Amino acid sequence: MTGTGRPVVLIHGFPLSGASWEKQLPALLAAGHRVIVYDRRGFGKSSKPAVGYDYDTFAEDLHKVVTELGLRDIALVGFSMGGGEVARYLGMFGSGNVSRVVFISSVPPFLLKTADNPEGVDGEVFAGIEKAIAADRYAFLGEFFQNFYNADKLLGKQVSVQAIQASWNVGASASATATLECVATWYEDFREDLKRVDIPALVIHGDADRIVPGEASGFRTAKLIPHAQLHVVADGPHCVVWTHAEEVNRELVQFLGAGHSR
Repeated sequence: MTGTGRPVVLIHGFPLSGASWEKQLPALLAAGHRVIVYDRRGFGKSSKPAVGYDYDTFAEDLHKVVTELGLRDIALVGFSMGGGEVARYLGMFGSGNVSRVVFISSVPPFLLKTADNPEGVDGEVFAGIEKAIAADRYAFLGEFFQNFYNADKLLGKQVSVQAIQASWNVGASASATATLECVATWYEDFREDLKRVDIPALVIHGDADRIVPGEASGFRTAKLIPHAQLHVVADGPHCVVWTHAEEVNRELVQFLGAGHSR
């Protein structure tokens, strides 16, 4: 937690930690915001319990952060899995103390293909991911981060070998239990939660996202939330907060406005 002014809570993605927001912090602080970053249970420096890897629990964890810090008039910004916390938080607790929400490369509204959700991803894909993690978590992470950054296209241009290695290091240090258990949360159904979004919302998604395809997630989220703003990052991979940080930061700061307290 650092800075002063209107609070912004940044919620990281799988399998990283709050440190993954390092390119957003300077821009938000320069705009006058108070920035709060925390690590999801099982990841980063948080404790690594054997249970609690579901979105109701994640949202309760976020609520504890907000309550214990006495935060009001907050903006919630979720990247990837973090967008699920944003949606479920509003579904469970409403928007009484939330002024704005941002979904970046996020999993809502519903990633799993079902009879009433034909735009989703086939369940066999998630089953394959679980199998790969159980067989060799470290090898899985190596392949995962190649697609996380679209390394075949962007390596040496918008992401370095060292940045990818740093992400692998963070992912490898996460709880093995959490890494496996979180896969099933990626296809949580957030459609009812999104109906409670009655505040300004921004959706940022890359059109080359190989982890959470925009057609199955962000583009639909923007349509489901009344008056939501959608910003599509051209040729953006999943981790646009790193590869396209300047563009993402510009949209974030413009949407959130000045951080000076009202």
